Amino acid sequence: MTKADNAPGHRVVDSALKALSRPMARPSFGEKSRGGDVRTPGTKDDWLTPPEIIRALGEFDLDPCSPIHRPWPTAKRHFTVIDDGLTQEWTGRVWLNPPYGSEGPRWVRKAVEHGNAIVLLHSRTDAAWFHEAVRACDAILFFKGRIRFHHGDGTVCAGRPAFMSVLVAYGRNNAAALAASGIDGLLFQRPLQSPTKK
Repeated sequence: MTKADNAPGHRVVDSALKALSRPMARPSFGEKSRGGDVRTPGTKDDWLTPPEIIRALGEFDLDPCSPIHRPWPTAKRHFTVIDDGLTQEWTGRVWLNPPYGSEGPRWVRKAVEHGNAIVLLHSRTDAAWFHEAVRACDAILFFKGRIRFHHGDGTVCAGRPAFMSVLVAYGRNNAAALAASGIDGLLFQRPLQSPTKK
């Protein structure tokens, strides 16, 4: 780990998350890597990202997993369930808040393969898919406290999620965006690879 410039609200820790300093291997994301469903009976998959988080991260080209009705844009272009964003071609810088159900790991795998994305995930450190996602990332930001999601009409959800949330960045530009965001939490970045000597 290397110490990054401390943006306001960040603490950068050098000795944690040794997995980020390993060589970047692409995860397999096989069927056995499915995470558990964090929903409780009677709940929903549409949990809108607070707009201040989107603003702090800069402009995105695409949100491939956007709700049909959204009170604010999350990117220049949006795919909804009608478009089946998982089967579409992703281009540019991607924002992804995937479903928290059993389909979530498939969305994360596509973000890893795309390589230019910031993904909002629940911190399921007990799930194999979470470890595979983190091993492939360039940076991860653990929020301080639990974030407040919004309903489709823009109102803040009364409760808080069952799990803590993290932002996972794929691509150096997105790692830099996390570092510059000012979002309060713990930021871990993969060190730049040294050029190999010949």
